Amino acid sequence: MAPMARQIIFRQIERPRGAIGHEDLEWFFNSLGIGEGRDVDQVAQRILITLLAHQISGNGMPVEMISRDLDISSSRINHHVRNLVDAGIVYRHKRQIHLRGNSLQSMVQELRKDTLRVLDDLEAAAAEIDRSFGIGR
Repeated sequence: MAPMARQIIFRQIERPRGAIGHEDLEWFFNSLGIGEGRDVDQVAQRILITLLAHQISGNGMPVEMISRDLDISSSRINHHVRNLVDAGIVYRHKRQIHLRGNSLQSMVQELRKDTLRVLDDLEAAAAEIDRSFGIGR
């Protein structure tokens, strides 16, 4: 069985000055690589906005409710949710989709921890590889 792969994308994009609301959200999502590429309808971003709008209750949302709110098929919603789960942005629990960390700020903090773990593993592996080539610090 292949190990789980998680792809976390970070892009350094200049933040729009004085932007609040839609423009700021679009910059935020684009900085995380969400809703780009083949997602021309920005379904992934729309899913996250829907989850944010329902976050006050503290409960997740079933795919069927997201599908109904966005007027998009459940299979298409599931496709994007799988990608968001793989990126560590959302998670599934008891047939509900939840924003990881329950807020965008908490989600970014969780992604930071994930990234540091990956970089720590890479650094340790790099040190071993360097040693195998006779390269020392």
